[in-house]
Amino acid sequence: MNKQDVLLEIGLEEMPARFMSESTKQLGEKVKAWFKTQNISFEDVTLFNSPRRLAVLVTGVAEKQEDIKEEAKGPAKKIAQDAEGNWTKAAEGFARGQGASTDDLYFKEIKGVDYVHVQKFEEGKQVKDLLPALGEIATSLSFPKNMRWGSKDLRYIRPIKWIVCLFGEEIVPVDIAGVKSGRETRGHRFLGKAAIIDSPASYEQTLRDQFVIADSDKRKQAITEQLNALASEKGWVIPVDPELLEEVNNLVEYPTVLSGSFEEEFLALPEEVLVTTMKEHQRYFPVKNEQGELLPHFITVRNGNSEALENVARGNEKVLRARLSDAAFFYKEDEKLVIEDNIKKLDKVVFHEKLGTIGDKLKRVTNIATRLAAHVGADEETTERVARAASISKFDLVTQMVYEFPELQGIMGEKYAKALGEHEEVAKSINEHYMPRFAGDEAPSTLIGAIVAIADKLDSICSFFSIDVIPTGSQDPYGLRRQASGIVQILLDRHWNISFKELLALAQVEEAHETALIEFLTHRLKYVLQAEHIRHDVVDAVLDVEDIEPYAVVKKAAVLEESVKQESFKETAEALGRVISISKKGEDAEIQPELFENEHEQKLYEAYQQVETAVKEHVAAGQYSAALEALDTLKTPIVHYFDHTMVHADDEKLKRNRLAQMVKLAKVIQSFANMNNLIVK
Repeated sequence: MNKQDVLLEIGLEEMPARFMSESTKQLGEKVKAWFKTQNISFEDVTLFNSPRRLAVLVTGVAEKQEDIKEEAKGPAKKIAQDAEGNWTKAAEGFARGQGASTDDLYFKEIKGVDYVHVQKFEEGKQVKDLLPALGEIATSLSFPKNMRWGSKDLRYIRPIKWIVCLFGEEIVPVDIAGVKSGRETRGHRFLGKAAIIDSPASYEQTLRDQFVIADSDKRKQAITEQLNALASEKGWVIPVDPELLEEVNNLVEYPTVLSGSFEEEFLALPEEVLVTTMKEHQRYFPVKNEQGELLPHFITVRNGNSEALENVARGNEKVLRARLSDAAFFYKEDEKLVIEDNIKKLDKVVFHEKLGTIGDKLKRVTNIATRLAAHVGADEETTERVARAASISKFDLVTQMVYEFPELQGIMGEKYAKALGEHEEVAKSINEHYMPRFAGDEAPSTLIGAIVAIADKLDSICSFFSIDVIPTGSQDPYGLRRQASGIVQILLDRHWNISFKELLALAQVEEAHETALIEFLTHRLKYVLQAEHIRHDVVDAVLDVEDIEPYAVVKKAAVLEESVKQESFKETAEALGRVISISKKGEDAEIQPELFENEHEQKLYEAYQQVETAVKEHVAAGQYSAALEALDTLKTPIVHYFDHTMVHADDEKLKRNRLAQMVKLAKVIQSFANMNNLIVK
């Protein structure tokens, strides 16, 4: 069977760089899934993109769908035929549904019962007749933001300007929003021109001839090689932020790296201001020397060739100079600020219409932080600094610098607070209380920073839950999931054995919202355990406890993960799990040893008393392996107990007492984990 290549290119107006990578990946996944669903064999899928196009190349595509040959099973013989052996309506309907007649039916025995069967054959269709469906795949892509144009009903990331869709050298007819497919693509907006794609295999080179590097990885490699060459030539160190490199790569079709300079006087500004101005606002790479000191130079990437680079550099220098001049002015003005004056201004800045001002939030955060400081055993001096740090933690939000550069919130607060004589840890906590800012970011390094960070995040989560603003699906406009993850990360980083219930008590949460909040926080902890590749049944076991302490849960999970691998642990898990199961039928009442009828009840009772104390002591000391070993000693007395004792005795008093013993024992076991959730073989 001959094979052909398939090319689909969607030509667009320039797309936002931040959406390109995910959109390209989505197109590839949908096309690949469609080929598999349609039983069309292919060899490989290659993705291409640039600001003006999304494209996919499928190589080694069969010219015809694979034929479907399978055996379909129908009703049992007693239903398919009547007493005289005639086909029933059920059999006729089955045959009709399979595209066959009753003449094609036959019987096969399955587990002693005869069932009617038929050989089903469906001849594969010509692939070229199916490929117009690629247009539907193209329009099925979802984007974070869409637009409409002209009188068209289609909502898409940007207006579609051209479509190339080829099967080998043949054009596949596709029509999207009035744009019909052909073989004409468009090169670089300024350096290239329209070009004809003779075949899918020639796509990449044809665009290359028109100054478009359509392979995203090759564009990125070109940028990286040019950055390295420039750094080597100048003796510079160019710190390459992967996210910035990805964004710059998605902004260009034909990258050319160039450098520019700015006045040395701007180096008097904080490094964070300079770097943020260059990276976040201009998409420039900063330049440093081998000592890590910032130099008055920058690197940018031009979407074009190397002609007249001096003019391009001068233009970029002019733009950056204006930005840095503004920053210098804001910095100079902010040096006049008084922290208390800024705090008063925050009383007029709305946090949320139902939750008051940022000033109101600071008061709540200060109260939570002070209680948390006491809870973790901070001394009086530290607690006073915690209160001060919490009360001024957001004063920089009304500075001119942060108003112009929101990315610098906290960072400028720390610098200004230090300059104004605040204690070093208090100043540092203004920056650290936002940490971790994103997945993979570090937790606060100082005790004060950790306390204020938890208090701030906890207040945000609890406050929004109190007004029923709760994340759903992909909707989380206030970043509550990220803040919950931050709380968990800090608790783990600090090794603080604080339960979620205790945290919510510190925030004085209303009882009506407690269950939902604990569930919300527990989901974040579950993701941490999953990221550590802990078995799902172990995760379920350690989270199915009455009071969840994140640090303890993670440590227990690690211990339990190792134990379930041991063959000997199977009997232990089964014995402990049996106790938990039976305990659900009992009540938490005092055990009456005088009602014991055999030595095995007494021995289990004595073992319970010893283990209860041991587990508490080991857990309190963070000795989770020892706690599990203590629980393991219950296996033998539990097995002997059940071999010689009927829990559900006819005597009601005996029954209640034995169930009470199960309840007490289950409490001890479940203080570590719910062993019933473990899958042991």
